[in-house]
Amino acid sequence: MTLILFDCDGTLVDSQNAIVSAMNSAFAAHGLKLPERHRVMGVVGLSLVSAIGRLLPGTDRDMLETLAESYKTSFQELRRQPEHHEPLFPLAQETVELLAGMPGVQLGIATGKSRRGVDAIIERLGWQGVFATIQTADDNPSKPHPGMIVRAISEVGADAARTVMVGDTTFDIDMARAARIHAIGVSWGYHDVASLRRSGAHVMIESFSELPPAIDALLMQTGPVP
Repeated sequence: MTLILFDCDGTLVDSQNAIVSAMNSAFAAHGLKLPERHRVMGVVGLSLVSAIGRLLPGTDRDMLETLAESYKTSFQELRRQPEHHEPLFPLAQETVELLAGMPGVQLGIATGKSRRGVDAIIERLGWQGVFATIQTADDNPSKPHPGMIVRAISEVGADAARTVMVGDTTFDIDMARAARIHAIGVSWGYHDVASLRRSGAHVMIESFSELPPAIDALLMQTGPVP
C-alpha cells in the first residue's frame, strides 16, 4: 500500500492572501508593527504559535498564544466574507482525485493548519472521505518534527518506504527526511526551489501533472529511503 501525504497551504491551496490579511489583522489588534509579507510567507507551514514566534522572537508564550487566537478569529471572519477565495493550484483537484481512485493508494494531509481550517476546505471541495488520515497542528508537534508523518503511517498501516510527502516548504522536506520517507517538492509554493533542494527534496516538480510519474519513479527504488 502506498501513502501519499499532502501539505495544504502552498501545495494544494493558494491561501497566501488570506494568511497575510489575517496575520496583519492579528498584529494590528495588539498594536504591533505589521510583519513584512515575505516574512509571513516564510513561516507558512509551521504551527501557528511557532510561526508567530519566528516573526516575533523573544515574545513570551502567553502573548504568542493570544496572537494566535486573534489570527484564528480574523481568518474565520475572512472565510465568512462572500469575496473570500482560497483557490486550488492548477490541476490539484484532478490529480488528487486521480490518485484517490488508484488501487492500493491512500491519501493523507499533513499540515500546519488547524483541523477546523482543513475541514472547511474539504467541505468546500467535496473531498469528504478522500483522505484516509489528516494530521494537523492541533494534535501534533510543529513541522519539521516528524510526528505528523509517523502518526499518519501508523493510522493507515503504511510502510515508510512506500510513503511520499508532497510539499512546498523546507519544513515539509525536513519533516519527510526526518521520518525517512520520500520527499517531493513543488515549485509553485511559498519557499523557493533552491531552498527545497538544499533541504533534500528527492524530486522537484513544476506541475501537478508531473506528480504521478514522480511518485512511481521514487517507489521503484528498493530498500530504505536514502
